[in-house]
Amino acid sequence: MKILMGTKNPGKIEGARQAFEKYFDNVEIEGISVESEVGNQPVNEEILQGAKNRVKNLKKYAIKNNLQVDFYVSSEAGITNSLGEWIDINAVIIEDRNGFQSFGTSQGFPIPDKYIDEIKETELGKVMDRIFKGKELGKGKGGISFLTKDEVTRIDLTRNAFIMALTRFINEDLWK
Repeated sequence: MKILMGTKNPGKIEGARQAFEKYFDNVEIEGISVESEVGNQPVNEEILQGAKNRVKNLKKYAIKNNLQVDFYVSSEAGITNSLGEWIDINAVIIEDRNGFQSFGTSQGFPIPDKYIDEIKETELGKVMDRIFKGKELGKGKGGISFLTKDEVTRIDLTRNAFIMALTRFINEDLWK
């Protein structure tokens, strides 16, 4: 099974691989850097829109390079406000070769209000790197690993978001 994923981030790719391998055999994921067409720090609806845009751009890449693909997938993290509280979530999109699409989200974790303006101006990963002394969290376990004392990592959040999105594919008859 050939999957194109709209990122080169190893943690996100591993999370997607773990989710797909729960339900499918012979999973092969290729990470491709494509544009999200939203800002560096997606906020609210931009999170899901960025994930959708990455899938759209993956499909263009596949056509241009004459690739046969079973699934196009993407993962976009961002901050969203709900009832006056800011949380970070990861939204994923999965689209099969027939255009059947699903989405899912990870669990959200709270972001202290005092950092929101700075995060919006840069991005959460850079702010967390500053707070946690330059650990390059965006490329590794993610800031969530520090906030949970390694109980939850970026891989966990991404895997769970993809499992949520895969429910539509492993129960297709419910959507027909």
